[in-house]
Amino acid sequence: MTDFATIYKVSLFAATCFSTAWGISCPAVDCWFVKEPARGGGLSSGNTLVKSLLHVRTDARGHGGEFRQDTEEERFYYITDPAATLCHESLHAHRASVQKPHCEIAPLVPQPASVQWVLSLTDPPLSPPYLQADWLSTSAHGLNDQLVISNILRAPTATREHEVILSVASKTVRVQSRIGEPVLLDCSFWADPKSQLYGLGFAVEWRYQFRGRGHLVLAYDGKKDRLADVQEEGASLDFEALHQEGNASLILQKAKVSHSGTYICAVHLPYLMAQVTVHLQIVEPPSLSISPSPLPLTVPGQSVTVECEATGFAPHTLELSWEFRGSDGKTRQLGSGSISGHRQSVDGTSSQSTRLLLDFSKLDLEREGKVTCVAVHPGGTRRASVALNTLGFSTPTMEDSMAMVGVAILLYGLIKIVSWTFVRSEPAEVNDDVNKKRN
Repeated sequence: MTDFATIYKVSLFAATCFSTAWGISCPAVDCWFVKEPARGGGLSSGNTLVKSLLHVRTDARGHGGEFRQDTEEERFYYITDPAATLCHESLHAHRASVQKPHCEIAPLVPQPASVQWVLSLTDPPLSPPYLQADWLSTSAHGLNDQLVISNILRAPTATREHEVILSVASKTVRVQSRIGEPVLLDCSFWADPKSQLYGLGFAVEWRYQFRGRGHLVLAYDGKKDRLADVQEEGASLDFEALHQEGNASLILQKAKVSHSGTYICAVHLPYLMAQVTVHLQIVEPPSLSISPSPLPLTVPGQSVTVECEATGFAPHTLELSWEFRGSDGKTRQLGSGSISGHRQSVDGTSSQSTRLLLDFSKLDLEREGKVTCVAVHPGGTRRASVALNTLGFSTPTMEDSMAMVGVAILLYGLIKIVSWTFVRSEPAEVNDDVNKKRN
């Protein structure tokens, strides 16, 4: 048993040394090469997508992988990714799986950025010889929105052995939050410490877009340790984590309806930029109120109008309906009623109402029950109820019949007692009259 344990430890140590020496080989990543149309006269037919395959290792030694017949040989790329950013499980789907991760790869030309908070990265504006190489950019979207990642790759001219120089990723592709809660939009980056661009500074910017409009949320120049003059209120970064770990996550102190939209996290190195997008949706369920409450007592033939008001919800998608729940526990749908249009408040939330006419000459409802307003919203389903009491129904219920039988028995007993009393008192009065005549 001791010998077996020794062999196991030696094997484990050897496997560890081998993986350290030769790196980790990740599953190949299926990707689409975006081939731009040739420039010149005539009509442009748009970009062409060509199947490509990325063979990824964490170490440059031992590169290799299988070739596939459905992929052109020139579209096989050997990528060294020390941070294993392309090894995430969400980027690799089973061959028979219907859902596939999406990946695109395209040529890239390094160039200096023109925005003010990035100018310091290219000062002095001299293009280093390091940029004379073949550059590619990749963007990948993992399964089930687990990951979105953008990489900048560099290879010596006329080779297909690329190295990841800059990687930007987010694990919060889609985020939902309620109003007033703090929001964290994840974004992190990694830069190759062996690159000649490493240590020359970096910059981070977050931008917001919604329905064709956009603005700068905040921007930070890491080289000069300075924020841009334009900064959205309540938005911040963890600067210590940014410098030590590459954590460029955006922090929103209190979520507002106006925060719903697309956020772009862009990380700049000198002459390079990679970015990812994160979608934020503020979801606030409605508050319901019914009037009048309580409902007045009604009789057959009478009509009552009841109104339900839904307020403070976002987004404005809402379905309103009515239902009646009787004393027997059965539920009956009463329709949606008359629904008003949306009204928007100052904080961006919406309001909407519905009215229902309860006409007891047409509706066959029980004498007692609850009228309920139902609101179906992306933030959840809400209900508000009010009691309904109706008097004088033409068709008696079982309880009414039993009560009437009891009243009849009681009346019958009273009549019998009264009749017995009169019968017993009459003979005594007759005998008194006879005695008086005799005297």
